[in-house]
Amino acid sequence: MSLFGIFDIAGSAMSAQTVRLNTTASNLANADNLSGSEAEAYRARHPVFSTFRDALDNSTAGVKVDGIVESQAPVQREYQPDNPLADAEGYVYRPNVDVVSEMADMISASRSYQNNVEVVNTSKQLLLNVLRLGQ
Repeated sequence: MSLFGIFDIAGSAMSAQTVRLNTTASNLANADNLSGSEAEAYRARHPVFSTFRDALDNSTAGVKVDGIVESQAPVQREYQPDNPLADAEGYVYRPNVDVVSEMADMISASRSYQNNVEVVNTSKQLLLNVLRLGQ
């Protein structure tokens, strides 16, 4: 693997963390949305990551997003007979988003993104220092 492979790895990790931040933001944006049925209720989404390495030349590696899965946690049912979205029994359904864990996930993704930016900056500085050795 060349020294430039570090940029590919850190770049793929930053892309993956961007997907993680976007899904967390979507979950937080929909945390208070009510719906009239359990099937229509918003369900929290989470990205699934995996690592990869090119088997042919071993020069390409990184992180990829395999997909985004919906949480299987049950949605919350709440009795609000005056709500216009209430079903025939007077219940509305809240998303299964845990705001506290989403905020913790957002902080974790942000820190991971920042760490990869630091890897890119440090690698760039090291490569520039190597180029200056010949001067």
